Amino acid sequence: MKTIGLLGGMSWESTSVYYRMINELVKEKLGGLHSAKCLICSVDFAEIEECQRAGEWEKAADILAREAQKLQQAGAECLVICTNTMHKVADHIQEAISIPLLHIGDTTAEKIRARGVNRVGLLGTKYTLEQDFYKERLRRYGLEVIIPRPDDIETVNRIIYEELCLGKVLPESKREYLRVIDDMVERGAEGIILGCTEITLLIGQEDTPLPVFDTTFLHAERAVEFALSGVDAASQKGMKIF
Repeated sequence: MKTIGLLGGMSWESTSVYYRMINELVKEKLGGLHSAKCLICSVDFAEIEECQRAGEWEKAADILAREAQKLQQAGAECLVICTNTMHKVADHIQEAISIPLLHIGDTTAEKIRARGVNRVGLLGTKYTLEQDFYKERLRRYGLEVIIPRPDDIETVNRIIYEELCLGKVLPESKREYLRVIDDMVERGAEGIILGCTEITLLIGQEDTPLPVFDTTFLHAERAVEFALSGVDAASQKGMKIF
């Protein structure tokens, strides 16, 4: 089994979900007492969030690149950035290491195409929604991306930073997200991307009849596929696909 490097802490709430999902998937595939071989580097999110607000993306990239190097030096054989937003600096981080970076956008787009969905509604931070780094990655796969209206972007972003990143999961916020999803469906969305790793704490497939693409789960699943790529297939049970 290969060792997964998790670059997390952005926020730690979703990083803990990554850790749980990865271990659950390994257990499901291998059974018994098997668990994932992984290393976690958890940064201080306040420092990264300050860079986001100030537009100091190069500074944030340098911080994360140094942490990625530590993971590689410690024995990680792949890198998973446990956040959608900071994939804005994924290329910078990849240049700093020699192990593969498993890009959350590619992973998500491949699953969407496999489901035959062409037009997707995207939920995420205002950086993910308003800037092109993430949407353009999806468009490379021929996907049409629908985002919330301007006022709704602010609502979605506020709930992420002021609630979900702090472990607050409120029913009224779920109702707001479902309202935003309904609006994107009315504008043609055929599926919904949970494009922030904290949103999985609030919204799931059970909340809407449309296909929901949970980037946290899909990314964790991709990491496990990489980690077990050299494991004897006869000992694997088959991975659960949502």
